[in-house]
Amino acid sequence: MVSGNGRRLRSAAWFDAPGEPGLAHRAYLKSEGISQQAISNRPIIGIANAWSEFVNCNLHFRRLAAAVKRGVLQAGGLPLEFPTVSLGEVLMKPTTMLYRNLMAMDVEESIRAYPMDAVVLLVGCDKTIPASLMGAASVDLPTIVVTAGPAQAGFFCGHEISAGTDVWHYTEEYRAGRMSQAEWEELEASLVPSVGHCSEMGTASTMSTLVEVLGLALPGSAALPAVDSRRAASAELAGRRAVELALQPIRPSELLSKESFENAIVVLAAMGGSTNAIVHLLALAGRVGVPLTLSDFDSIFRRTPMITNVRPSGTHLFADVHRAGGVPAVVKELLPLLHAHVPTVTGHSLGENVAAARVHDRDVIASLDQPFRARGAIAVLRGSLAPNGAVIKPGAANGVLDKHVGPAVVFDDIDDLGRRIDDPALDIRPESVMVLKNAGPKGAPGMPEWGHLPIPAKLLRAGVSDMVRISDARMSGTAYGTVVLHVSPESAVGGPLGLVQTGDLIELDIDAGRVDLRVDERQIQARAAAFRPPAPKYRRGYGALFLEHVLQSDEGCDFDFLRKLPDEDAVTEPLGLVGEAINV
Repeated sequence: MVSGNGRRLRSAAWFDAPGEPGLAHRAYLKSEGISQQAISNRPIIGIANAWSEFVNCNLHFRRLAAAVKRGVLQAGGLPLEFPTVSLGEVLMKPTTMLYRNLMAMDVEESIRAYPMDAVVLLVGCDKTIPASLMGAASVDLPTIVVTAGPAQAGFFCGHEISAGTDVWHYTEEYRAGRMSQAEWEELEASLVPSVGHCSEMGTASTMSTLVEVLGLALPGSAALPAVDSRRAASAELAGRRAVELALQPIRPSELLSKESFENAIVVLAAMGGSTNAIVHLLALAGRVGVPLTLSDFDSIFRRTPMITNVRPSGTHLFADVHRAGGVPAVVKELLPLLHAHVPTVTGHSLGENVAAARVHDRDVIASLDQPFRARGAIAVLRGSLAPNGAVIKPGAANGVLDKHVGPAVVFDDIDDLGRRIDDPALDIRPESVMVLKNAGPKGAPGMPEWGHLPIPAKLLRAGVSDMVRISDARMSGTAYGTVVLHVSPESAVGGPLGLVQTGDLIELDIDAGRVDLRVDERQIQARAAAFRPPAPKYRRGYGALFLEHVLQSDEGCDFDFLRKLPDEDAVTEPLGLVGEAINV
């Protein structure tokens, strides 16, 4: 079994092995009804499928897997599908982020251990995309990604609605008493009318976009709607391309350079993408040894305008980006800010991939000369409250609170918040700064999407629509408001956030990139001396492993032992394989 460059295929070490090992490998595959002709001298393409009936976003993956297989067979390869951990954003508790690293380990070890020459990652719901990418990048086998595509828009009371942003809006209306029970039930029935991931610029749409920009997916595939027949056709093309990659390898390590990550950050800012992508890009960069920090995000965010009009930072949905020209049209508009020469999985450069792209609707995709917002939708903050950084999405707020000083109202954890948030006796005013502690990687644990703290019902009824909210948690990419997130170090490890007390003055200045605690330094030192970390939530199993090894948000929340070592090369040869050595 020989690749296009004359090198033996990786799978040959299994199926061309002499003696008993080769016989067993071939015999057990033949037990599936696969003939010797199907095995002989053909690239084996693994299809990592994150399908699950618990995950509506990924429910159509059996059909997409069939399309990938058609493409693999057309190109002369043998497709072999295997399941992975599937992370469902809505139903999985306490948070999918707790299990992102587990899925990454599952994908990594499955690719490493099985006889495949290239892999297709079939992913969609938020964390399934970065988790699979992290695992595949650590093995460095030729990889191509097929994403789920956005769900259809719902309609409620004659208005087009999305499954994320509109949930937050109508939940506030309901809690304020401005929405009836009957209307609430009608909303529930209308909210999610099809398979596919959230239809606004949430984390799934953002990561699908960035995978395309990083060069690991086919151009124009990210924004194709989940129910569109062209998504299956695109999956078929990905299967064909996977065979070509097995024969003429292009590995993730060749695509995931510092320049390609900088491209992804530009597009993240320009599209008003999810703040969650920052954590995932940092983790992915750590897997391939690319030095990426929050300072890189900060400098790029400051010089990148927002040129797409998509919720929650705009008015349209992600499928409208496809209608307006797709991600290639966005990238083409941004080429003056990008490294256009970086390679991609197509074998062509990023600039070559988008050369023929056109913008069909300027209300969805603007130009660099006339952007929707002069500065990117996301900002990085530092200061005495977040020495290692925090993030905020000003593009999804009204700007009134961009510069604000107010007294803190502190909630010690999510349970404390739940008990007191709608208590009429809660001493809170519109100018207050809501602070949630113990919601970070170790404190929650898993850094859930608790950062979009609900505004107290009594203030909602009084017409308050936004408040400054600060936490070490994350926020759904579909959410909005003046919400400071990812505060690092987190409160549970003794970060300054853990020392805040109700009544302390907190100052936010987004333009200056600052979030500060206005408390005397001697008082802070006294509080720090008295600080005691909360008891760990897990003492055994994966949860205990997570707590022991998870990094802080400014390092991507990956496990410390999974980041690439300075002198490490990817090892695709599994231990214990008997037979001829694999030529990788």
